[in-house]
Amino acid sequence: MKLLSIAIPCYNSAAYMDNCIKSLLPGGDEVEILIVNDGSTKDNTAEIADRYEKEYPGICKAIHQENGGHGEAVNAGLRNATGVFFKVVDSDDWVNHEAYMKVLETLRNFVYGKDTIDMLITNFVYEKQGAKHKKVMNYRSAIPKNEVFTWSDAKYFAPGQYILMHSVIYRTELLKSSNFELPKHTFYVDNIFVYHPLPHVEKMYYLDVNFYRYFIGRSDQSVNEQIMIGRIDQQYRVTRLMLGYYDVTKISNKKLRQYMTSYLEIMMTICSILAIKSGTEENMEKKKQIWADLKKDNPKLYRRLRWGFLGQSMNLPGKGGRQVSIMGYKIAQKFFGFN
Repeated sequence: MKLLSIAIPCYNSAAYMDNCIKSLLPGGDEVEILIVNDGSTKDNTAEIADRYEKEYPGICKAIHQENGGHGEAVNAGLRNATGVFFKVVDSDDWVNHEAYMKVLETLRNFVYGKDTIDMLITNFVYEKQGAKHKKVMNYRSAIPKNEVFTWSDAKYFAPGQYILMHSVIYRTELLKSSNFELPKHTFYVDNIFVYHPLPHVEKMYYLDVNFYRYFIGRSDQSVNEQIMIGRIDQQYRVTRLMLGYYDVTKISNKKLRQYMTSYLEIMMTICSILAIKSGTEENMEKKKQIWADLKKDNPKLYRRLRWGFLGQSMNLPGKGGRQVSIMGYKIAQKFFGFN
């Protein structure tokens, strides 16, 4: 039995995917590494995936598909996953060896012990190119550590302190049974990956180790600020999807309701900030429209988001108001780690 299935979405990733895969191989036979070649055409990503499958049979598996985007690569990984737990590691990222061993030990205890969990949370490190000090996202102030807990046990998540794709390992069956599927040909679906399953998550465990290393620095990276502005429609699409999955105002657990509402707040902030930073009237109209649609579709949620601190700062009139709005950009930076 595999403890952990790890999906690696790869699209023309030959220059860096080796580093990612090699960091995961020490998991040995307890891990399956699903290398998803998402229609790469510009390099030998496909050949590298096949080579690892040949060299590490039973551990590495090459999956080849037509290009469907990051979300469809994650979907393919999940469809092929046989491990009890499921993790996504992007092809330009990697994991820390010592923390990896602790993660596997923790999962092993739950798989073979009396209790089980729906989600394991770990820290991640922003491996920003050129940065002397690596910023660590941890959750010590927000959730209990080294014990099984529920949403009711959660504390206060500070602004910018969100559980991201890099932080989570889900129970595979939870994802499959919750009809989880990411949209094709869409960027920024990692937000859906951590948001959509949350109401199905009951038992969690926080392991306070710096496991995931999140590389930031490539000019073509999706979190490059100018690229995000160029793909503003993608950001709006993801945010609209997230707004439509649940009526968060009706979620019974107060802590979960607060957390998911806060997540939607930061997504609306990102949409607004990108429109403001773009400086175009076309994008400002998109910003106006998404707020108007939210007001029409869910007035209660609109009031919560619009009249919160971030919502107010995103909607102040005139050039002066827009300057104040940029202050919210710092929280957005903390959330995404813009290049």
